[in-house]
Amino acid sequence: MIELRIPEMGESVTGGILAAWLKQDGDFVAVGEEVLELETDKATLAVPSPAAGALKILIREDSEVEIGQLVAEVDTQAVGESPKPLIDKENIPAEDHYSPSVRHALQTYGLKSIEMPGSGKKGHLTKEDVLDYVQKQGIKAVPLSGSSTETPVETPAVTPAETQEFRRVKMSRIRQKIAANLVQSKQQSAHLTTFNEVDMSEIMEIRTLYKDDFFKSKAVKLGFMSFFVKAVCAALAEYPQLNAVIEGEDLLYRNHLNISIAVSTEKGLITPVLKRAETLSFAQIESQIISFSKRAAERKLLPDELSGGTFTITNGGIFGSLLSTPIPSPGQSGILGMHSIVKKPVVRNDEIVIRPMMYLALTYDHRIIDGREAVSFLNILKKDLEDPRRILIDL
Repeated sequence: MIELRIPEMGESVTGGILAAWLKQDGDFVAVGEEVLELETDKATLAVPSPAAGALKILIREDSEVEIGQLVAEVDTQAVGESPKPLIDKENIPAEDHYSPSVRHALQTYGLKSIEMPGSGKKGHLTKEDVLDYVQKQGIKAVPLSGSSTETPVETPAVTPAETQEFRRVKMSRIRQKIAANLVQSKQQSAHLTTFNEVDMSEIMEIRTLYKDDFFKSKAVKLGFMSFFVKAVCAALAEYPQLNAVIEGEDLLYRNHLNISIAVSTEKGLITPVLKRAETLSFAQIESQIISFSKRAAERKLLPDELSGGTFTITNGGIFGSLLSTPIPSPGQSGILGMHSIVKKPVVRNDEIVIRPMMYLALTYDHRIIDGREAVSFLNILKKDLEDPRRILIDL
């Protein structure tokens, strides 16, 4: 028997919730195959099997687990004895964008993807979509042949909606944490938002001129975010109050700029951190952000990668947002909101011209930062973004 224990996830994490088993008791699993979902207060992670063999589940779903805790065993003597399910898996889609938990839920209830709409990013199906559907329809789980009939994991009964007027869905651990953080931030800080508008012409021209050469040289695409991270780092150097936090009766000034980048996932918004962003190149910033987005979708971000942020950048423009008032995360005093780039008439040299414009929103903790400093911070951003050569030569 090979033991499956909850893996280390960084110094800041001591445990989590065993959210779902992606395999049933007695199922054959391959080495490295994802077998369970672990939810922490920062992320949902898929845990792989340490060996190939028959899975013996020891801990029920929705149980609290600690780092290093034994949750299952893999019988390596059972290699090649994979049970064959009664369900025709050919009728269950296995597109790459489905998470293991979605595929498991579909298989459990014998459903086809066309039977339900997807509420996830880009219309992708989520586990919650499946569970909501079976709850409304009163569908029961379909047993798989070859699975143990004596399993410690109990399948919760599907309860009908309380009335025809609403349906009750349990919040995920991540959504609960997001809600708690937002309320905590609003209750413990004095938020104020100031706005400015930036002409994106120069950045867009640089990207057009150099994007091919940049990709050939760095093997990563040149996006907008690296310009904004660089500009934010320059502005924070001028106004370190926005990188500080109140601790008791003191102001705690951070010596490094750890920039949180908001990334949307099926289960909510998460904020992986560019550690010591002031030391990163354009290519390093773009590469890390791409890696964050990919691993967030695959639920492979470690909790330590989601902690330690000192300032956040969020881009609602990718969803079409024109303007917003973002909320800083607890432990941070500022957040910059990027928005849609819209062509609009502006005055340049007493002439009306069309320019690609973006609204910027800075929400800050007014207990630490005065309005003059916040407005000046945005003015530095505007100046550097409208003339990005200033960033390149470190002005």
